[in-house]
Amino acid sequence: MKVKEVADLVGISVRTLHHYDAIGLLTPAETTESGYRIYSGDDLETLQQILFFRELDFPLKQIKEIINSPAFDQEEALILHRNMLLKKRGQLDQMIQTIDKTIEHKKGEIKMTDKEKFVGFDFSHNPYEQEARERWGDKAVDESNAKMRSLSKDGKKAYGAEFNGIYRDLASIRHEVPESDVAQAGIKVWYDFLNKIGNYSLDAFKGLGQMYVDDERFTKNIDQFGEGLSVFMRDAMAIYADRHKK
Repeated sequence: MKVKEVADLVGISVRTLHHYDAIGLLTPAETTESGYRIYSGDDLETLQQILFFRELDFPLKQIKEIINSPAFDQEEALILHRNMLLKKRGQLDQMIQTIDKTIEHKKGEIKMTDKEKFVGFDFSHNPYEQEARERWGDKAVDESNAKMRSLSKDGKKAYGAEFNGIYRDLASIRHEVPESDVAQAGIKVWYDFLNKIGNYSLDAFKGLGQMYVDDERFTKNIDQFGEGLSVFMRDAMAIYADRHKK
């Protein structure tokens, strides 16, 4: 389907689809020689997932991280969406009841307490957003942070020294081709180090490398050791993961 056909089918604007493509959230399966974007059935399924997340107020950047995670499972996501929407429907039903009672209160038909006037309002964070992040986002990073907090003061100091040393070593070889022996040997040291304090599968390791580039906070911190280090690490980590899965 062409972009205009998808826009009409879904009820969103062509500009929105172009934006999703520009930020790498939803890139169509193919583009014709004349420049027309062609969306496949799989693309439409991904778009459905994106719009479910948008309906639940997830930011686009987080949606991209979730659906691109190696651990992302579409069926599991649909179940999670359903649970989220049921919770949201319950909250909306409560707010509608509060509005109806407020109208009756204004007419003098009933008397509401101050507490009843605010039933249905919920300004707490969405607990399902945290669940989604843990399932398909940076769970391994959080586990590593938890283990770090359990270290003694000397243990943290030693960890930090080794951490910085590995980054300096990687920065010194960042101009090497990522698939070269020297680059892969360096990135293996990083993989082994991460698994001393965390539990990173090869897929999670590859996803973490992608996060180094997608999340500007990671990029800024990593590139302090050498400009372009984050991109080098992402590419080298992806190659390492793919090679060792075979």
